[in-house]
Amino acid sequence: MVRDRFTLDFDPDCGDAPLTDARHDIVIGRWQGLRDLLRATGPDWLSRGHRVRLLAQACAGSSTAESWLAAEPHSGDALVLRAATETARAFQLAIAAGRGVPIEQQRIDTAVLACLQAADACPDDPTPWISLISVARLYPSGVRRQELARWWDELHRRDPYSVEGHLQILHYYSNRWHGTHGLMYDFARDAAGVAPPGCALPVLVQYARVEEYRYALDAAKGRQSAVGLAEHWTHDGAVSDVRRTWQRWLADRPGGGIAPGELRDLNYLTHAACQAGLTDVAGALLRIQGARATRTPWSYTGDPDRQILKWRKELRL
Repeated sequence: MVRDRFTLDFDPDCGDAPLTDARHDIVIGRWQGLRDLLRATGPDWLSRGHRVRLLAQACAGSSTAESWLAAEPHSGDALVLRAATETARAFQLAIAAGRGVPIEQQRIDTAVLACLQAADACPDDPTPWISLISVARLYPSGVRRQELARWWDELHRRDPYSVEGHLQILHYYSNRWHGTHGLMYDFARDAAGVAPPGCALPVLVQYARVEEYRYALDAAKGRQSAVGLAEHWTHDGAVSDVRRTWQRWLADRPGGGIAPGELRDLNYLTHAACQAGLTDVAGALLRIQGARATRTPWSYTGDPDRQILKWRKELRL
């Protein structure tokens, strides 16, 4: 008997079937499915943030968000999605322009104003504040420290354990944007230190390590010095960080699977455990992950499919 080959599922929606259905509506310019999805999501901030972020990426190349807002100009959900869509569009322009090339400030201002309008319309929702902090890093010099702190306080008051919200601040503080490696790691470790057991915030340290790796790769620009980056994942500090995140987030977590909005976080920890050679932790994480996978961060160190399948084979899963 020939054993079926294990096949990974890189579903961009991370197994969120209602989100997949709603994104199909965007292709045909129908906004009603988006309205129904966000209405049904309610104040589940993890799911809402996940869904709004991916809907916005899909809406960025169409007028679906604008069509919804035109039909229902007072809809808070429509305003939240429009804000996230404007943020996604601004980042698409920045990516197209290339690193270090500023985009028109008017485009950034448009996204900021959309975020503030959405925040006014949905005063309990952390999602517009996540979009706002995200787009802030596109300003060539960032934003004033007091302003960023105020935005952060607004987000933190609404959802103190938002991984996505913390992640946007982490990116802002990174060396690639408006900070330093030290500032970025300090923020990640401080957030991890106050996270309750079972909360995913400790994985911010793994996000920071990937961010530092990407910066080092860019600096190396393919030179031989890039070979030395292998130790980036295996030094004592990196290994200890993986074990610490595993213990605080998942080792003693009560039953229940990984939500679609947590799948990327899980992949960051699994990737770090594999790169660090922690076979016991990596095996446990790969079992939790199963066939579900996200392309990042695996894509930064090679082909995602090959890497995950290689580790599954080595660990005899």
